[in-house]
Amino acid sequence: MNTIKKDFWNATVAKIGNALNSYVVRSQKEEGPVLQQQDPTQIIKALKAESLFKSGFQKASEVLEFVSTYLDNTNHLHHPRYMGHQVAVPHPFSGIPDWIHGTANNPSSLYEMGPAGGALEGFMIHWMLDKLGWFQGKEYTDFKKYPNNGSGLLTHGGSVANLTALSAARAAIAPEAWTEGSPTDLVVLGPSTSHYSIARAISIMGMGSQAFVPVAVDHNEVLLVPDLERAYHKQIANGKRVMAVVANACATSTGLYDPLDSIGDFCKKHQLWFHVDGAHGAVALLSEREKKHVKGIEKADSLIWDAHKMMRVPALCTAVLFKNQYHQFNNFTQKGSYVFHSTEVVGMDSMPYTVECTKSALGTKLFWTFALEGEQKLIDYVEHCYKLAQDFYKLIEKQSDFVAPYQPQSNILCFRYQGKDLSDAFQLALRYQLIATGTFYITSCEVNNQRYLRVVLIHPDTQLHHLESLLDHIRSIAEKVVV
Repeated sequence: MNTIKKDFWNATVAKIGNALNSYVVRSQKEEGPVLQQQDPTQIIKALKAESLFKSGFQKASEVLEFVSTYLDNTNHLHHPRYMGHQVAVPHPFSGIPDWIHGTANNPSSLYEMGPAGGALEGFMIHWMLDKLGWFQGKEYTDFKKYPNNGSGLLTHGGSVANLTALSAARAAIAPEAWTEGSPTDLVVLGPSTSHYSIARAISIMGMGSQAFVPVAVDHNEVLLVPDLERAYHKQIANGKRVMAVVANACATSTGLYDPLDSIGDFCKKHQLWFHVDGAHGAVALLSEREKKHVKGIEKADSLIWDAHKMMRVPALCTAVLFKNQYHQFNNFTQKGSYVFHSTEVVGMDSMPYTVECTKSALGTKLFWTFALEGEQKLIDYVEHCYKLAQDFYKLIEKQSDFVAPYQPQSNILCFRYQGKDLSDAFQLALRYQLIATGTFYITSCEVNNQRYLRVVLIHPDTQLHHLESLLDHIRSIAEKVVV
């Protein structure tokens, strides 16, 4: 970089920081819309993308204009009326690790290429394992391989994590699958409401989507253990082997937890691999008040846990954890003399155990959230979000024109407006009209074949008065909605 360009960027960096800070502060103060969607062609023109693509930035003012325009065309997650998807509202300073990584560009999967990131990943994995009772060391800085120790690694998202865990389950029951292909008699049992990444992983592994056997759920889409028993015996009678049983902790649609304790007992009785998809709800482990929802989670053989949902970490950052470390070590079999070594190396390499070859410094992102304010602040945040959902449920119970089908167990709640049109199409149209105003951002889903409005209460500053205002806005908009 020549001196002129270097001085140009040095002078601009501080201004970009100010622009980002202003973006967060204005969102937190509820200034402007939560979301303002424009046609993609308009956005490209507003960003002056074509000219910048050809000629690059020439002046600091062009950089700041680009940043400002870009931020205007984002979903403002730092806005307290953001109640949409299960995507973290990150700490305002949580982007710093991405800035560090973007500059240093150290892939943490190979320790010698990213020692600091690799060390922090190991440290945070030990903390997670300890929450499950799967860590045998005395300190999180103890990286020795103890007998009966758990293990894990960080991946870019729950889909990769679920694929990694299910691959390990296959290696445990059919180790020949790596060289000979998946046996045709393997099946996976799980609730019919399992995340789509489960069936996707099974197909990617060459088993075919039909190898996923859905187990019946109740009217709130929680797995029914008696039907799990029936499904198991039916598969055995048909000459199948159950590779794994999957449970939700919690379900994406409703935020409700499957009965992990009973499912764990079932798996122990039949000697089956127990996998928990805890992408969203494993965070209940942090709270003495809320950990009742994950009773029995320690009975699992594998668990995935997203930090980019309820731990205020920017996307993506997911842990895949194993109760038995050898299930991680024996998962993948491959050779690459330039990265895999038979002799002992300094630190720890996660590359042999993950789908990803190169991955960013995910451990740094996860650690940074705790370093900013400490562990207790995160626990307080989780408890705030879970309690707020309970308070919203109680509020809805008092309304004659709204209904919620269940009492929430997490920070997710589905509800319907009953004051005008009871059709599913009306609920969906109501949601689109609401987000078009920019006043709130919520989502929608189907539960038991019925369409609901849905909130994920994930902002640390969202309070009950925001939810009271949400109901009022829905009433106002409902009068104008035509299906």
